[in-house]
Amino acid sequence: MREKKAFQMNGFLFLLIELFLLGAGLILIFGMESLALGIICIALVLICANGFGLIQPNEAHVLTFFGRYVGTIRKDGFYWTNPLVGRKKLSLRVRNFHSDKIKVNDADGNPIIIGAVIVWRVVDTAKAVFDVENFSAFVDVQSETAIRALASRYPYDSHEEGNPSLRGAPEDVVETLREELQERLEIAGVEVLEARISHLAYAPEIAQAMLRRQQAQAVIAARKQIVEGAMGMVKMALQGLEQQGVVELDEERKAAMVNNLLVALVSEGETTPVINTGSLYS
Repeated sequence: MREKKAFQMNGFLFLLIELFLLGAGLILIFGMESLALGIICIALVLICANGFGLIQPNEAHVLTFFGRYVGTIRKDGFYWTNPLVGRKKLSLRVRNFHSDKIKVNDADGNPIIIGAVIVWRVVDTAKAVFDVENFSAFVDVQSETAIRALASRYPYDSHEEGNPSLRGAPEDVVETLREELQERLEIAGVEVLEARISHLAYAPEIAQAMLRRQQAQAVIAARKQIVEGAMGMVKMALQGLEQQGVVELDEERKAAMVNNLLVALVSEGETTPVINTGSLYS
């Protein structure tokens, strides 16, 4: 089923024709010139009056003629069409679907709570009316199904660089969700304008354990950065001493100096300096 344009005329123009027929019918009847012709004119006016319609902006009328789809009228305003057609009003405005918070397992098997907001609109009225039972309910069901499929495809959080996750790559995730939704909703003549994750969290039963793991990972990452920075500072200190000729150290004393500097730079607590008043080797 594909949408096609239906026959229509300017409503005001046909209203003038209707008034002309009405006036001609009344003159023929009351002027006793032709009673039969006057009755025919009045009957035509009454039948054709059912063909008038009014369409608001971002609205469409889907027309059927004795059960057969004959077209869609999208142009807003006052119009006239075949008075024997059936009409179904359809909104073309942009709509939002806010899903419930769904509990599902992610790619790592961890239970998470996820929700999304889907922005959509009808672009093919014939598909929306005739190819599905209720296109609005169809969007709701297919959106929740796509959200579940998305959540099971990605982990909540990635522990490896370059591996996309629900929390680490939101733009990629929502684009994947939009594409999957568009594929599912194509049959209903619906265009998905935007898809956004509105809620994302671990399920309550594992939230505390996952929080502790995230904290541990943050501590490890911070420690790694601190150690790398301290090593760089120690290297610069040794190179500076050698280049400026301040002191010459053998390998054993260099190791001791490196040890002392790393302890001073990496330690969380305050270090207590020890002043050596004797020989460097005593």
